Amino acid sequence: MSNRYVAIMAGGIGSRFWPKSRTNYPKQFLDILNTGKTLIQSTFSRYNKIVPAENIFVVTSEEYRDIVAQQLPDLPQENIVTEPFRKNTAPCIAYIAFKIQKKDPEAIMIAAPSDNLILEDEAFNETVENALKFVESVNALVTLGIKPRNPNTGYGYIQHDSVEAAPGIFKVKTFTEKPNLDLAKVFVKSGDFLWNSGIFTWKVKNILAAFERFLPEIHEVFASYQDLFNTPEEADIIEEIYAQCSNISIDFGIMEKASNVYVIPAGFTWSDLGTWNSAYDNMSKDYFDNAVVGADVMVYDTHNCMVHVPEGKLVVLQGLENFIVVDTNDVLLICRKDQEQEIKEYVADVKRNKDEKYL
Repeated sequence: MSNRYVAIMAGGIGSRFWPKSRTNYPKQFLDILNTGKTLIQSTFSRYNKIVPAENIFVVTSEEYRDIVAQQLPDLPQENIVTEPFRKNTAPCIAYIAFKIQKKDPEAIMIAAPSDNLILEDEAFNETVENALKFVESVNALVTLGIKPRNPNTGYGYIQHDSVEAAPGIFKVKTFTEKPNLDLAKVFVKSGDFLWNSGIFTWKVKNILAAFERFLPEIHEVFASYQDLFNTPEEADIIEEIYAQCSNISIDFGIMEKASNVYVIPAGFTWSDLGTWNSAYDNMSKDYFDNAVVGADVMVYDTHNCMVHVPEGKLVVLQGLENFIVVDTNDVLLICRKDQEQEIKEYVADVKRNKDEKYL
């Protein structure tokens, strides 16, 4: 059990949750669902039931180090690993894998996002335990798969064999990262595809071997400095390392290409909480199907809305249907729910035309 580690990836800016999620305080540090815990606190608590706190690492941006330390007081300070630049998930995973390998050459690692919503803890723990035991004896890169509820274009899709490679585990046939809508519809209709949850399990030495084969330039630059990891000199060289890394996801860089990828269909409720609509889907609703965060919200003739406002602010809504209403101290967003994909464009326009303080 002592050779099991978890890397929580927490460096994103969550722009689709703007204006609540800001560059200096993104969504993983917010209580989006009004549960009393932030997303990263819930994630840490979930994995702390599987491995001890000293075996959990949080990989984040340098600017968020203090927030992580504040929100996760049980996490050892030295386990907050900061990236100098955002270079997507492949460099992030390579970095933490090299650090863990130096500490424990036989380590098994779970790599997971900081902002997933996962219900049914017992089913989740059973699924993860199955993955951990499988990779102990098999050279496998395992991901957890979710039965798709709709043709979402924001997820990777996994097609797997019909025959089990081990109980509850299937060899992956194809792995497609974020298809267009027409292809996503084909995948969902076929019934043969799962969403990729972005939760991975593998032996550290096996994922590093995959880097060496499929992303050799990233592997080479980290390997050339591996003697300095977990030493005071690491902070001095990591910026130089990242400057030489390409911006690429682990899905595109390795998972789509490797032949030893397996998937476990999940038996728990999952959401990546990537959008306001996904938050709406996972919140309690009033009689008119409004999901409301804010004690002083009054609604009249208003239906199917996502409303998120600060405590202590009175908000009165009348005549709205299928809208997102998000209010902060300095920004008010009112957007149709079926147009929420435009939010990232609104953020880009704000960056071009307004003060960056609104980001």
